[in-house]
Amino acid sequence: MKALRLEAIGDLFVREVDIPSPGPGDLLVRVEACGICGTDRHLLHGEFPSTPPVTLGHEFCGIVEAIGDHVSDIAIGARITGDPNISCGRCSQCRAGRVNLCHALRAIGIHRDGGFADYVTVPRKQAHEIPLSLDPVHGAFCEPLACCLHGIDLSGIRTGSSVVVLGGGVIGLLTVQLARLAGATTVILSTRQAAKRRLAEEVGATATVDPSASDIVEAIAGPAGLVPGGVDVVIECAGVAETVQQSTRLAKSGGTVVILGVMPRGETVEIEPFDILFRELRVLGSFINPFVHRRAADLVASGVIEIDKLISRRVSLDEAASVIAHPPAAGEVKVLVVPNRA
Repeated sequence: MKALRLEAIGDLFVREVDIPSPGPGDLLVRVEACGICGTDRHLLHGEFPSTPPVTLGHEFCGIVEAIGDHVSDIAIGARITGDPNISCGRCSQCRAGRVNLCHALRAIGIHRDGGFADYVTVPRKQAHEIPLSLDPVHGAFCEPLACCLHGIDLSGIRTGSSVVVLGGGVIGLLTVQLARLAGATTVILSTRQAAKRRLAEEVGATATVDPSASDIVEAIAGPAGLVPGGVDVVIECAGVAETVQQSTRLAKSGGTVVILGVMPRGETVEIEPFDILFRELRVLGSFINPFVHRRAADLVASGVIEIDKLISRRVSLDEAASVIAHPPAAGEVKVLVVPNRA
């Protein structure tokens, strides 16, 4: 079978490898679709910890084609979405219910072979069944949606809340939709790209701002801004220093800032601790998807999340390495790898 292998930092190639065999408690899954994530680019450049050589791809769905020993509760032919994050269940964080902070956390597509391949093995406990009637590419959105859902849970959004989302990529556009579902009546998205601003308004943003056209803090939180004094919740989804620095200045006193975007490991930003203290801001990190993947899968299956508008293009495994090696094209939101695509 074909697999997209990160053989070393900076070295990403399609290789012919053996089809894996499911071990005890595992499923062998024929991959139908796998999303390209910004984290894949960080992995390629050594900006996020991984263990090459490894097959990348952590946003996948597919069809169960074989079942390992000790699995009896899922049928061959079922469609699943895989939660890639495997916790040990034994460390102090796991025992406290903080499985995303597991001391021995391992991830499919990062530490063990993932979904940029014709087949992937998935522990049964990480597989969530989704309808066969669902468009399979929609199943590849369950993992990023789950990460956004955890951030929304942490944010404390209530009915009537005001929210700013910084970043117009797939995470920002999914977060806009979840913020509206959580009850926010004002959801403002900030991005430089006009196409993404238009798309944000199509999927639920009540307003958008171009940060290159004006001082974003004044435009949103200034006396004549969209929400004078600042918003209840700011969710940073871009993973760049500029938006992280903007985030605390956009929140109102007593507000909440959630850092959901992934900056490269080792990069730093300047903040003013006195401002956080004096205005009693809550600044939270949101890491992956503890206990929310099933909810995300149900949301995708329900059809309440707009997905089709977020799909920029579909590529083959042979094309995927080039996509990951280059920055996203202007206006691009989500590229999906479809292994059997000609």
